[in-house]
Amino acid sequence: MRLTISEFARLVGLAPSALRFYDDCGLLPPAEVDATNGYRYYDKSQQPRAQLLRDLRELDLPLPDVRLALDASPSEVADLIRTHLRTLEAKSTATREAATRLLTNLLSQKTTAVLGGPELASAIRQVTPTAAQAGEDDMGLVLSCVLVELSADEVVFVATDRYRLAVRTVRPVEFGGVGTRVLVRADELAEVSRWAAAGDVVRVEVNGGLVLARGDESRELQLVDAEYPAYQQILDGLTPPACRVVVDRLGLLSALTGRDVVAFDIDQQSLRIDGEVQLDAIGSGAVRIGFTASLLAAALEASVGPDVLLEICEPARPVVVRSADQGTFTTLVMPVRLDG
Repeated sequence: MRLTISEFARLVGLAPSALRFYDDCGLLPPAEVDATNGYRYYDKSQQPRAQLLRDLRELDLPLPDVRLALDASPSEVADLIRTHLRTLEAKSTATREAATRLLTNLLSQKTTAVLGGPELASAIRQVTPTAAQAGEDDMGLVLSCVLVELSADEVVFVATDRYRLAVRTVRPVEFGGVGTRVLVRADELAEVSRWAAAGDVVRVEVNGGLVLARGDESRELQLVDAEYPAYQQILDGLTPPACRVVVDRLGLLSALTGRDVVAFDIDQQSLRIDGEVQLDAIGSGAVRIGFTASLLAAALEASVGPDVLLEICEPARPVVVRSADQGTFTTLVMPVRLDG
């Protein structure tokens, strides 16, 4: 069935001018061009290609990728879209960070958040052990830091050493100024944990440095000027767990003592370690997965309460370790590949 350019445009949801442009680009040539007047005519069989082209452009997929996608298999198109989305997410994160820095510089007022002293101390104790030892290169310096994000809704403490990621949120009692994010040395932050725990509340101020005030006393930490890894992308990229298991935290921690790499066999009622130790568990799904014992043990030590929840997407993806009694603290631990 022969359709004019206007008829085809209405059918596929593209403007006639867009169809002319895609013809000039060689992406969607008409089925027929009248030799006498140059009018373009399309065939209804071209509708799927035109609608795919429309949808890809709505995603802002670059034209070179669109050209590849139009003649690719569905799985190849899906890969192109996933790659494009990761690029967009990275740009979005970079834009937000740049906007936050600019707003902080433009608005001269300082950012303040009032936190409960014991809560702040707990957050510091849970997150700082995950930071890496200071290295000689720039990334080594960054990973030896804790990222502190302050907003009216929550103050977030983040640390990672590439193999673990620890995130703790604390709800502020009061907040003033604009949301911001700063980096401080993990070892310097750890030193004020006991001091913070002694106060009912601690005022956190960002004003050239990170100042912690408790009554008439204060501690100031120097800021590190560097870009921190986009940890939120890692959290957002987690897929729903295929296996979830709740197990006794101290029992699991004890079973890891003296071991190097451990193999977990998990089902709905038990967690078996290296085929030698069996712990009672409550869960869903079943999986075999390996861990470096010391990394997992560190995550368990930072948790609180008698039970711990492991959320496993697949054996090669980060595993979420949550305290069953404290939903504000999350640790991600990278598993290891098991031989055989």
